[in-house]
Amino acid sequence: MTARIIDGKTIAEAIRAEVAQRAAGCKARGFSPGLAAVLVGDNPASISYVSAKTRACAEAGVFSETIRFPANISQPDLIERIGDLNRDARFHGILVQLPLPRHVDEAKVTNSVVPEKDVDGLGIGSMGRLLLGDPRFIPCTPHGIVQILQRSGYDPDGKHVVICGRSNLVGKPLAVLLMQKRKGANATVTVCHTGTRDLGAHTRQADILVVAAGHPNTVTKEMVKPGAVVIDVGTNRVGDASKKAGYRLVGDVDFEGVKEVAGAITPVPGGVGPLTVAMLLVNTVRAAELASGLP
Repeated sequence: MTARIIDGKTIAEAIRAEVAQRAAGCKARGFSPGLAAVLVGDNPASISYVSAKTRACAEAGVFSETIRFPANISQPDLIERIGDLNRDARFHGILVQLPLPRHVDEAKVTNSVVPEKDVDGLGIGSMGRLLLGDPRFIPCTPHGIVQILQRSGYDPDGKHVVICGRSNLVGKPLAVLLMQKRKGANATVTVCHTGTRDLGAHTRQADILVVAAGHPNTVTKEMVKPGAVVIDVGTNRVGDASKKAGYRLVGDVDFEGVKEVAGAITPVPGGVGPLTVAMLLVNTVRAAELASGLP
């Protein structure tokens, strides 16, 4: 058996087209959805990520501006500048690109974004609403994973979902999202992490296996139940002399091995990544709609 390869780019393109229609509807009502992307320092990966997000905004008809600060900006100054963005009516959403410099407390900075503009969905207010089953903005990567499952025909309802990773960015919010009694969820969820003994014993029970561990080859084919749906969230650089850049991107799953066992699998790149950007657009337009009193 060879797994079906789930094309995240195609799914993301469909969502972005839907966003463009909603953004056009906002403009017809007299307002334009706006996103402020806060970039601190000159981390090449962060610059690349923000550039991709602002390009996606432009394509969808969403106004965006990158607000850049030096890497040595103090935490109080950064929080004060985010306060200015909170009060700026041009921006319905604020994205603080992570990671931040080590001298900055990421949690404090993230939580300085007002809940009404927290389009990353990572603030305390957003996470609390998610836990209670009444989210305003769902964190982008978990939301993207749910969209992949729904739009590919793999409804989590009644399934056993095993998540490898307990980060605030992916693992925790995804677990909360999938256990909710609602459409596109209603799953039985197991969360594995660095303290889990015999990881394979858990992953082999998964109807849907989500791997967000942060390390290549965390999951191999012996750890996957035949026919399982495997969602690989990882993005890791490994050396490859045949590539111009000297490296290639791989996920947290041994793709070549696992695809011979799984029923479906997301590739890296081209799987979850495009959905993360698409869901940021969804949240930004939704923030604009809410700010303008639309249901």
